[in-house]
Amino acid sequence: MYVVGNWKMHGSQALIHQFLPKLCEQLSGDVNVGLCVPFPYLPACAGMLSGNVKLGAQDVSEHQTGAYTGEVSAGMLAENGAKLAIVGHSERREYHGETNALIGRKAAAALAAGITPIICVGETLAQRKSGRAEAVVLEQLDAVLAEFQFSSAREWLLAYEPVWAIGTGEVATVAEAQAMHATLRERLAQHSEAAKGVSILYGGSVKPDNAAALFAAADINGALVGGAALKVNDFLAICAAAADE
Repeated sequence: MYVVGNWKMHGSQALIHQFLPKLCEQLSGDVNVGLCVPFPYLPACAGMLSGNVKLGAQDVSEHQTGAYTGEVSAGMLAENGAKLAIVGHSERREYHGETNALIGRKAAAALAAGITPIICVGETLAQRKSGRAEAVVLEQLDAVLAEFQFSSAREWLLAYEPVWAIGTGEVATVAEAQAMHATLRERLAQHSEAAKGVSILYGGSVKPDNAAALFAAADINGALVGGAALKVNDFLAICAAAADE
């Protein structure tokens, strides 16, 4: 099981010094935990995380080096302690026009630097209402897999994040989430032996009061947590629910 927090464009030195010591001291159970923070906070967090808690970034460049103002390479992230990198979050797709092919190249760049990419897929509310949810999500996954070469299921993570449930307080029912995760699992198995065992996280308003039910589903292997990852007690409760599975 994996629980990865995404602070998005939130955080401060004060939050880091309040949040991280308590997280590392009180975290218990057999669960892999990650915390993806804004780029400027990577060095500070790297020196404070311990145990099963891995440091992550929220994006990564497809390029190793060069004249790409504002970009941050996977090598730079690794040098500053990052072990994880979110790739293709819906907000990056929407606000920055990231394509499936670009997301695949970013994932490959992360992996080449020893960083585990968390590749995000998901549909909008309009796409779900039109009956195209599965088709959209599978198209995203297929396009990324065409660009991204890997040899082991342990080298990367997949996150299903229904766009309509991110930061809205809405959440897919357990049945809806499990159905999409099962669809993704089937496509991964069709792709290769190396892909079929990839851990699939659910992302979309995961909270302490719905985490246990989500984690009990057969094909949900953890969560990519947004708002609740900014509240240490909530995040610890979600981690505890994952450890119970």
